This record gives sequence, C-alpha cells and structure tokens, in this order.
Amino acid sequence: MYVITGATGNTGSEVAKKLLAAGGQVRVVGRSAQRLGPLVKKGAEAFVADITDAGALTKAFSGAKGVYAMIPPDVSSPDVLAHYQRVGEALATAIEKSGIKYAVVLSSVGADKPDKTGPVVGLYNFEKKLSAIPSLNALYLRPAGFMENLLFQIGVIKGFGTMAGPVKGDLRIPMIATRDIGDAAADALLQLNFQGKSARELQGARDITNTEAAKTIGAAIGKADLTYKQMPAAQLKPGFMQMGMSSNMADLLLELADAQNSGHLKALEPRSAKNTTPTTLETFAAEVFAPAYRGQKAANA
Repeated sequence: MYVITGATGNTGSEVAKKLLAAGGQVRVVGRSAQRLGPLVKKGAEAFVADITDAGALTKAFSGAKGVYAMIPPDVSSPDVLAHYQRVGEALATAIEKSGIKYAVVLSSVGADKPDKTGPVVGLYNFEKKLSAIPSLNALYLRPAGFMENLLFQIGVIKGFGTMAGPVKGDLRIPMIATRDIGDAAADALLQLNFQGKSARELQGARDITNTEAAKTIGAAIGKADLTYKQMPAAQLKPGFMQMGMSSNMADLLLELADAQNSGHLKALEPRSAKNTTPTTLETFAAEVFAPAYRGQKAANA
C-alpha cells in the first residue's frame, strides 16, 4: 500500500495515477471525498482528512510501505510559513507514529538554504523535521520552478498584452512540468531503493529565460510578438493580492524572486541525465498553456 498526500494536486494526482497504472494499492488523502472521486474510479482508496490532523494522518499512513509527503500550498494564509510549520509537524508526527519506513518528499530547489528564499524556507524546515526521524528513509525531491506557475500569466497577457514578473528577463533558470515530478516520485516509490536521507534535484528539460518563455508561449497562443517585462515589487504586489494571495504570500514570492535574481537560490547539481526531465516548455505551452488560455481543458487531462 502506498499513501499519497496532496492527492488532488498537480503532483500528487500524477503520483497516484502512475502507481495505480503499475498495479499498486494506493490510498489517497484529501479534504474532499468528491475531489478524490476520479482517483477512486481508477482504483484508489479514499481517506478524507485534514492535512494538519496528525491523528487522522497516522491512521491514513497505517500499513503503508511508502508515502508521498507534501505540504499543499495555502496562498491565502496570513502566515504562510506558520502553515508550513503546522502541516510539516503533522506529517512528521504521523510518519513517525505509523512506523513508515519510506517517504518520497516534495521539496524544492533552494531547500538547502535556511532563510531568504520566501516560501521555500518552509520546505527547508520540513526536510529538517523528517531528517530527525531515525528509522525513516526519505528522498527529498527538489524540483525547479513549476511550468504551471506560468498559468498565472494568462490574466496578465489578456489584460496588458505582455508577460510580467519580478524575475530578470535574461536570467536562465530551470523550469519543470509537474507531471514529470509525479513520474519521478512514483518511480521512486515503486523501487524503494533509497536509504537514509538524500536529496535529488529535478531541473526540467533545460534552463530557460523568461524572455525565451514569452516567445515560446506567444508562438503557442498565436501572439508571436509576446514579450516579458520585469516589474518592481511595488507594482506587482497588488496584482498578486488581486489573484487571491495574502499580503504575506505576496511578500514571500517577491523574496523568492530576489533570491533567484541574486543567485542565492539556484540549483546545486550540475545538469545531468538523472536530473533532466522530458517535458519541454514547447510541449507544456501546446498541451497545457494554450488550451487554458483559450478556456479549454488541457490536452493531456
């Protein structure tokens, strides 16, 4: 039995589907039985629980040989790092009490740093909590920034005719599709060949600048002249909050961008076959971004 937290999210749903396709027994954890329904139809067992309820999570993890552990984001929280703290504590307590031996953990590039990385600080702390469990074998997957974050640009493009953000336009950074994270996590759970505590970066298909990303996305949506503009924090924060983010979350995202721009937050591993994943930005733009831009379902849904 495998247990998947965040099972209705971008990565968790992919992990669950791949494990089910491989014939695994899968228990999916989420707050809503209705949202877990599509995975139940594929053969999963639903377990409805609040991710901050250590007692319920201990029951959910009971009898499992491996867990996919992640902290679902709460962008509207007035104190985002406190949210990470509460969820991380509940997950760590449940993993230890239930005797779980293997956990594949969703972390992030930059989780090696204890501060000045915005919300990624919460993942640094989460890794530390899990590393304090002596009997646990934990694989910390540290992916690059999600390509799915580019979907926030749809409203910007429609409103202003350009892409915009706090990161430098010419800064070359890795970007990854969440389905590739799900594949890597599922493979690790199927093999369970990791020992002790270890980290593995996932760097996407290649490093890319936001200026290049704008060209790729523009080509996919029929706007060949689409450009990217770096904007100051004072102009961006109100826009972030209009999208439903708390003031604290907006500040943390801007701190994250500063960490990228300065080089404080960056991939540590040299790019290799092991940390390079298959989905290109061109594929993402065609199969996910363009249909979303046009108000359609993603081509791979």
